[in-house]
Parts: sequence; structure tokens; C-alpha cells
Amino acid sequence: MPLGSGRPWRTAAVLLPAAVAAAHIGPAATWLPGVRLLLFPRLSGTGRNRHVALTFDDGPDPESTPRFLDALDELGVRATFFVLGENVVRHPALVRETARRGHELAVHGWTHDRPWLPAPARDAEQVARTVRAVHDISGHRPQWYRPPYGILTSGRWLAARRAGLRPVLWSAWGRDWTADATPASVRARVTADLRGGGTVLLHDSDGQAASGCWHSALGALPGLVRDCHESGLSIGPLRDHTPTGSPRTTVRHAAQPQGE
Repeated sequence: MPLGSGRPWRTAAVLLPAAVAAAHIGPAATWLPGVRLLLFPRLSGTGRNRHVALTFDDGPDPESTPRFLDALDELGVRATFFVLGENVVRHPALVRETARRGHELAVHGWTHDRPWLPAPARDAEQVARTVRAVHDISGHRPQWYRPPYGILTSGRWLAARRAGLRPVLWSAWGRDWTADATPASVRARVTADLRGGGTVLLHDSDGQAASGCWHSALGALPGLVRDCHESGLSIGPLRDHTPTGSPRTTVRHAAQPQGE
């Protein structure tokens, strides 16, 4: 064999894994707000210009989710809850109660794992398994998928499509999962980025975050709802958030005392 004749094979052995990794993680660039809002508005949850979609991740949680359901009842607002399949089967009565109160259930995955390595078969099985659990327990088939951490890999994207789900992330969040979050900080963070037609990400559980951090999101809800209403915007679940290309209205945020 002539000297150097093995180099193309060695090059391919290096480049092929790199190409596979790039194909796997490439779609995760949509996590970046600038990329997502500019190039993928529907993935950002852009919808009707006079409507705001309110969404919660990581539940159901028997300690905190019922408090959110009660608060939303008091505010006269419905929301979309992105649930974890393992929590759905642990707390079926809470899943049924969430649906009974008129909220929408959506898929957040079976577990809250990070997808650093390609696992398309596992992704497909876990998404489909969560869809079945939600449907069997609540009687409603979910329509939406939001991956844990908002990391949408090619495998997760295909898993959602095969399960008949539409992937959606968010356009405004409250960073309510941090230990130093407060109702005031959550409200300020959301309204800084929120426009009419936007989708808000909050959390109704601290199972994947700082202990007790859900109190910050719960405390921010009355002010956030009031901000939307004072700006002439309705607020509700993603099912009421049909996308349009209309101009969007900025949400006004009047300064409120700490802890509102």
C-alpha cells in the first residue's frame, strides 16, 4: 500500500462523528432568542397580536400545582401546562383536575434530561409514551411539545412530528427557577420581553430547580395578568393562540411593590 493511502479513511473517521453530532445538536440553536424570533416565529410561540399565551413547565407537582390552579381560577385565566410523563403517572388525579378546570395539557418529555448524545429511538419512545399517558389519564390528546431546557435536537424534533405534536418554545420568560427570583423580578423579566402575540414561560414546580422557587412565579401571576389586561391583551392557553402576521402590542408594566 502506498504511503499515505490510508489518510482519507482516517479523515472520514474524524469527520463523520462530527457531522453526526452537528446534525443532532444543530437545531438547538433555536434556543437563542434572536435566532428563534427572527427565523422561527412560530417556534417562539408567536400568535394572535391581541393575545398572550401563558405556559407552565415541569409539573404536575402535588405541592405547588394546585396553588397555581387556584390562583388561575381566581384570575379567570386558563393556561397550557407542559407536563413530564413520569409526573403524570405518579399524580393522575392532579392531571385530571388540571384538565377539569379547563387548562390545556402539553408534552414536556418523560423525564427532564439533557440530550447531549443522539438517541432518536429513545426520544421517539419517550415522547410517544408521554402522549399516551396524558391522553389515557385526562381524556385529551396533547397538541404541543416543549423539550426540557428548550433544547430541540433533531431527534426530539422528529419525535414530536411522529407523535403529531407541534414544537413550541417561548418569547418571554421569568427566570423563576433561580434561588434569588422574587415575584417582582419575575414580573419585570417577563414584561421586558413580552409583546402581544407572545408566549410566556413559567414553572409550576421546583422539581428541576431551586427549592421553593415556584413561589416567585405564583406571586407574579396577578401583576402579569393585570399588565396584559391593561394593555388590551387577552391571556390564555396556546390552543387560543392562532398565529398571525399582525403587528404586536407592547405589554405595559406599571411599577408595583416588591412581592406583588
